[in-house]
Amino acid sequence: MNRKKKSKNISLVFPNRMYVFALPALLLFCVFWVYPVLQLFYYSITNFNGINYNYDFVGVKNYVTLFKEGTMVNSIKNTLIYAIIIVIGSNLLGISVAMVLNIKIRGKAFFRTCAYLPALFSAIVVGFIWSYVYMPDAGMLSSLMDLVGLDGSKLNLLGNYKTALYAIAIVEIWKSFGTTMIIYLAGLQTVDESLLEAGKIDGCNEWQLIRKVKLPLISSTITINVILNVIAGLKAFDYSFIMTNGGPGKSTNTLMFTIYKIAFTDQMMGKASAFSVISFIVIILITIFMLIFMNKREVEL
Repeated sequence: MNRKKKSKNISLVFPNRMYVFALPALLLFCVFWVYPVLQLFYYSITNFNGINYNYDFVGVKNYVTLFKEGTMVNSIKNTLIYAIIIVIGSNLLGISVAMVLNIKIRGKAFFRTCAYLPALFSAIVVGFIWSYVYMPDAGMLSSLMDLVGLDGSKLNLLGNYKTALYAIAIVEIWKSFGTTMIIYLAGLQTVDESLLEAGKIDGCNEWQLIRKVKLPLISSTITINVILNVIAGLKAFDYSFIMTNGGPGKSTNTLMFTIYKIAFTDQMMGKASAFSVISFIVIILITIFMLIFMNKREVEL
């Protein structure tokens, strides 16, 4: 009887202890995530300037103003273009380098390290380095053009509104493809060599092995990399801020940069909060769509 009573008491107390252990993490989550998000929705319907708490409720005026000004549409367009370039560029470069460095070559550990090295630098360092690379008169690209007999002073990628967004996207690809490559390498190393040997016996060339054997087997790895790059593209801010400050004009105004500019430069926190709410909804919808699409592609592969 005593044994049964003792075991019953233990079974009742132990679940309660588990909830107690989870409380600190839950409390931190509520304080640093749930509360700020709810506050964001609240401020989005006010004219709060971020400093003075004497603000008024304005309803959906902030949302209407954003769409009337065209600020939201322009930022979404720039962000989507930026994200598409990063997804395509980073994945193509990452998987190509991973395929090469997955074969048995001398010094491949050294080449893997070199390919991954840019990912270790901070965005600020990378932004300043590439600003000098793109510099019209004395930059590296201009100097290389001068060496081959071209006029390097006319090359101003960051100063041209038609090329500035693509120029900073290249910087993002250069920094992020190393991480993409490492993930692809991990996926390629799970491919069974016997399957590749069987494909060679059946007469498959290298391209057919890649398309019909390797890519289907690493489809989950492709999904991970695509989603990570989509998220990185949608939250782009660093290089727009460091290299172009959103210019020339509004050609590199991404969603996150525009939120920063409205909140801290224009000191219109209520309007910035409304912008953040819309951005939050757009990013969630795009991420869900990409997850559904990529999971469907995995099944088809």
